Amino acid sequence: MTSNGWLQFAFFCLFLLATVRPVGAYLARVLEGRRTWLHPVLGPCERLVYRLCAVKADREMEWQEYAFALLGFSAVSLLATYALERVQGWLPFNPQHLGAVPPDLAWNTAVSFTTNTNWQAYTPETTMSYLTQMAGLATHNFLSAAVGIVVAIALVRGIRRTESDTIGNFWVDMTRTLLYVLLPGCLLFALFLVSTGVPQNLHAYVTAHPLELPSHLQTIAQGPVASQEAIKMLGTNGGGFFNANSAHPYENPTPLSNFLEILSIFLIPAGLTYTLGQMTGSHGHGWAVLAAMFVLFAMGFTAVYAAESQPHTLLHGAAQTGSATAPAGNMEGKEVRNGIAESALFATATTDASCGAVNGMHDSYTPLGGMVLLVNIMLGEVIFGGVGAGLYGMLIFVVLAVFIAGLMVGRTPEYLGKKIEAYDVKMAMLYVLIFPLILLSLSAVFVLLPKVGLSSLANHGPHGLTEILYAFTSAAGNNGSAFAGLNANTWWYNVTLAWAMLAGRFLMLLPVLALAGNLAKKRSTPPSTGTFPVHTPMFTVLLLGVVLILGALTFFPVLSLGPVLEHLQLHAGRLF
Repeated sequence: MTSNGWLQFAFFCLFLLATVRPVGAYLARVLEGRRTWLHPVLGPCERLVYRLCAVKADREMEWQEYAFALLGFSAVSLLATYALERVQGWLPFNPQHLGAVPPDLAWNTAVSFTTNTNWQAYTPETTMSYLTQMAGLATHNFLSAAVGIVVAIALVRGIRRTESDTIGNFWVDMTRTLLYVLLPGCLLFALFLVSTGVPQNLHAYVTAHPLELPSHLQTIAQGPVASQEAIKMLGTNGGGFFNANSAHPYENPTPLSNFLEILSIFLIPAGLTYTLGQMTGSHGHGWAVLAAMFVLFAMGFTAVYAAESQPHTLLHGAAQTGSATAPAGNMEGKEVRNGIAESALFATATTDASCGAVNGMHDSYTPLGGMVLLVNIMLGEVIFGGVGAGLYGMLIFVVLAVFIAGLMVGRTPEYLGKKIEAYDVKMAMLYVLIFPLILLSLSAVFVLLPKVGLSSLANHGPHGLTEILYAFTSAAGNNGSAFAGLNANTWWYNVTLAWAMLAGRFLMLLPVLALAGNLAKKRSTPPSTGTFPVHTPMFTVLLLGVVLILGALTFFPVLSLGPVLEHLQLHAGRLF
């Protein structure tokens, strides 16, 4: 750990915190339907979309109708992407003449991009045509990110409204999010990426003749990379155009692009905490939620940076002690241009925010460093989380924290003027329980099936368990990053991981929308002397305690059999 590494982290944190208010205020204006500086240009486009799609913009929906519209829209777009993958060999914009994607892989990929997971069990540059990348995958990056944002805003509306049967209009929320937030943001970001050297073209791949071995030809992939890279990061999607993801110089060419890509992951999730405060009329509560997220993020980075800054006991002949020209610690799996500090920051941010993009290989991190990345996902998309998903995930824990505080003082718990009753707690607990049920049960099944689960492992013992556990955690948590020692491109893994992604996204969205609808119907009551304030440092500490204790009680047993045991074995000088 070096002063330079900590300086980079401090600079990132200051820059991130400086963006929270302007981004959050803009998001609030857009999602409340107020006028923005883009309205003179995009206002006519918005009205045209409503007219073409027969959307009644002034008609709002109950939570059941909102959920039905969301599920129907996602199902149709999923099937369209699946069909596009299956017939890409007969379609244009395919200069490499790539054939149809196999059925199980096409299903897995369509589900992955629909759910904002962006798990990739394939090599993109040798599997997907340009048309599939643009019209299928990049388009889904926009749509799935917008779905997360609108669900979060629906929950915030439910908190703010009183005695209301509706929580908004799904089609209006989606249109505004796409037109005023994601499209202009990604246009600017893509232009910046092009300026740093990221390709944006439809050319065929380039064949290069190396000077050392002229007879050994090298194929250099091209394509519309910048446009997909922009929404990949800003929408916390994570699906790379190339197999190496953000370790590839065409996706992440410079230190400046690396810094801005990390920042873009947190930009909208952090801004939404200010949106929460502004829309509910309690700015202090928004800052308290941001503080809880930020503390968890800082703890995670510190743990990963500390773990990766230590020499790896199994690496011999590599400089790990540090010098003026070589970084200290475990450089295995790190992209040499970034070093350990930037790799640790990227890995922490991408697992905190359900992004899944990587600029290093998580499978090569130390056992404790990899465990922190796994725990970041296991906590349930609450450390900033995916766009929208992080906010509504943390608000579920807010409801539980308020309920616990009410029990401690012997009063009916209240949250921003709304009484938290049995139905609200049931929906919150349903949300909390679905996630571990998916990942733990499926991990256990695949560990017990040698031909189906264990045959895909490059490693056995506790590290192999961690690889399987990470795969199902990443799928159910809609993260998309992986421990690359597991070959998940098999029929059983493709199909099962796809269902885990669907359940982790849509089964968990339904309790959120049900909670939003129930809160919207409640009458608001003024705070009293027994009301637990949700804008104080004490509330932030309570919220942190609820998140960490629930996570520890749920996942510590399996973590002790995986990364914890591997760490103890390594330091005992044994490898099983």
